[in-house]
Amino acid sequence: MSSPLTKAQSDRLKNLAACASISVAIALCLLKIFGALVTDSLAVLSSMVDSLSDIFASLITLIAVRYSAKPASMNHRYGYGKAEALSSLTQAAFIAGSGLFVMYDGFSRFIAPRPIADTGTGLAIMIVSIVATLILITFQRRVARLTKSQAILADSAHYVVDLLTNGSIILSLFVVKFFGFLWFDTLTAVLIAAYLLYNAYDLAKQATAQLLDQELDESIRNKVMDYAKSFDFVRGIHDFRSRDLGGTYLFEFHLELDGELPLYQAHHYCNMVEEKILHKFPDAQIIIHQDPAGIKEDRLDNKIKPAKKKGKQNA
Repeated sequence: MSSPLTKAQSDRLKNLAACASISVAIALCLLKIFGALVTDSLAVLSSMVDSLSDIFASLITLIAVRYSAKPASMNHRYGYGKAEALSSLTQAAFIAGSGLFVMYDGFSRFIAPRPIADTGTGLAIMIVSIVATLILITFQRRVARLTKSQAILADSAHYVVDLLTNGSIILSLFVVKFFGFLWFDTLTAVLIAAYLLYNAYDLAKQATAQLLDQELDESIRNKVMDYAKSFDFVRGIHDFRSRDLGGTYLFEFHLELDGELPLYQAHHYCNMVEEKILHKFPDAQIIIHQDPAGIKEDRLDNKIKPAKKKGKQNA
């Protein structure tokens, strides 16, 4: 099992992935501009527009990755990690705009179909695009897995869409070339546009969840609680809260200990719990409040659970 990346290694990998994304996006956009001019295919044009949006989105990703790597400051004590979520939200807007543009042009061509020229050149261009995109996606997914970067993962989502759309465009050009169905090119473009809009919604949903401090996945929360409860001196845990600061997790909870413990000993026990959690989540920020076991107090857990039940009743 490989050791966790240091922050410097993680930042370096994210920068490399963002730069690779921009380079590939520019090369593919130029190639598809040539293909769109030669073939006059709406499907190829839609792919070119998507690649153009990828350039802007990848530039935003690069800026966000570098900005999020800044150390915490007096005014931003949690750091700047959520810049990546803002980047993802902006990318969603670019994708949605691309989808609407292509869909509008697609409906126009349903009304007034236009012939496609030199489909052979178009096919060659799209095959090259698929190969380049597949290599980039493989690299981006590896970086995202190692660094847990939402910005890189969101940027990779663009190219997954590109991979699917390029494949559908190849099918479209093949059908037009050998069967002469011009409407199939337009239909492919409209379907691509619909998928772009869906992908934009999914990215926006994930980014918004992070910006609004949605709780981390249940499996992560359960691991943290299991680590804390594994010590004999821990009597219980309550008011557990978690959030994603942008690749860095924040865990906050109340640890129930023997009320007769000296403060120094209680502090030492909390450090032991924290060290065990940090072994699994090295960059996590952990806030532990020490509570005497058995005391009665107005807990956050008691406030939240009734609200959930009430919501179900109203539903």
